[in-house]
Amino acid sequence: MISVQLLAKADRFRTLHKESNTFILPNAWDVISAKMFEECGCKAIGTTSAGIAMSLGYPDGQEIPFETMLSVIKNMVESVDVPVSADIESGYGKSAKEVLHTIEQVISAGVVGINLEDGTGDINSPIYNPVLQQEKISTIREYCDSIGFPLFINARTDIFWLNVGKPESRIDEAIHRVKLYEEAGADCVFVPALKNIDEIKKLRNAVNCPINLLAVPGLPSIEELSEIGIERVSTGSSPFRASVSLLKLIGDEIVNQRTFSKMTEDVLSYGEVSSLVK
Repeated sequence: MISVQLLAKADRFRTLHKESNTFILPNAWDVISAKMFEECGCKAIGTTSAGIAMSLGYPDGQEIPFETMLSVIKNMVESVDVPVSADIESGYGKSAKEVLHTIEQVISAGVVGINLEDGTGDINSPIYNPVLQQEKISTIREYCDSIGFPLFINARTDIFWLNVGKPESRIDEAIHRVKLYEEAGADCVFVPALKNIDEIKKLRNAVNCPINLLAVPGLPSIEELSEIGIERVSTGSSPFRASVSLLKLIGDEIVNQRTFSKMTEDVLSYGEVSSLVK
């Protein structure tokens, strides 16, 4: 049974993709990062599979046991009041049936949306056949319709992220794939690492559903993306990596300068941080 509260969150999340300005979705990796984004005023939160996996000692790419990933996602959902969308990588399954089992569990955890990518993690065959990906998406959509839950499906293609094919042909292949995913029932299409403004415009002209881009160096400004009509930008693992980068600076200062300024100056107090999880 889908609760009224979860349905309301799903509706709020969907509405964020209909605003005139590009919606920025931060990606958290644990309860405290999710709570911090909520405290800052973020209207929704995504999870970062890379951040969750690496913070627990696993490589990215579905190396973390799904039960462990699901536990973290559930804890994050229960810690915040805003909608949460889960990065489930390629669905923790090769077939549509296996992926559907994953979907049933993440919906039970209280998420309102998912990212589903077409990267395989196999260096010899890095990307799934788009027809198989279509089958996964349509199976998810049919299931969600049958239970009356409007799960927001963000269908990701890794053509640019994995540098698949020749650079000059990537945008056409990405468009081919995301149009198939849109037809299969995706609510939004995600092309991480796409940043060329002319290619972004070409993508916008090719698909009707919302578009998600990734915050990477060289991405056009939010103002430019809003003018083009891009609905969403995700932060991906960048906040997690920025946090790790700060830890490196702190460690280097401790070892090489034997001082503590980077961890004691302009930081939240113990009380401020602990109040987030009361």
